[in-house]
Amino acid sequence: MHQLNVLALGPNIFISTLIELKPFLKFNLYDDISNTNKQKIKLNIAIIHKDVLSSNSKIDILANNNLIKILASNEIENIGIFDAVLKLPTTLREINSVIEHVAAKKIFNQNSSIQIKNYLLDKNEKKLIKDSNFIILTEKEIQLLELFLSQTKPTSKDKILSSVWNYSNDADTHTVETHIYRLRKKINDKFLDSNFILNNKDGYYV
Repeated sequence: MHQLNVLALGPNIFISTLIELKPFLKFNLYDDISNTNKQKIKLNIAIIHKDVLSSNSKIDILANNNLIKILASNEIENIGIFDAVLKLPTTLREINSVIEHVAAKKIFNQNSSIQIKNYLLDKNEKKLIKDSNFIILTEKEIQLLELFLSQTKPTSKDKILSSVWNYSNDADTHTVETHIYRLRKKINDKFLDSNFILNNKDGYYV
């Protein structure tokens, strides 16, 4: 994981304490939004002291959906839009731990959720989701969809066999056709979408 860029917002004593710890932090610490904007630094995380929430200054950072947000507070609160809580008072070890944990979790979730057309493929739950409806997928069906997404042109049956089944003895082109037929039927039965997986003379694609 590359070193994270973390913005800290809060009262002066909170910021100065973090700055004193800077040599021991496992991330790049910033305490000025305007400077990060000028330098075009891509921020990954914002640690926001609860005192900032009572004022309107710099609060627009909360509207940034691409930013991981950590609430620094001495109270147990409903974290709401925040991804985690840094309980105050805290320690150097806890600061580094919370940052690493929340970043790893975010990356894991991003890697396990894939947008396909107007559907979401949730690899953790093995679901293909659209609006409030979903179907459960098998491991092979997930592999098929990931393969189609990774290709810039239609995928041939031979390519599917080598990538998904590794040319196993119990697999042939009929195996591919059967799996794709079942997957298409699942999708059409639930979402009334007969054009999710398409094919032409060169193979299958989404």
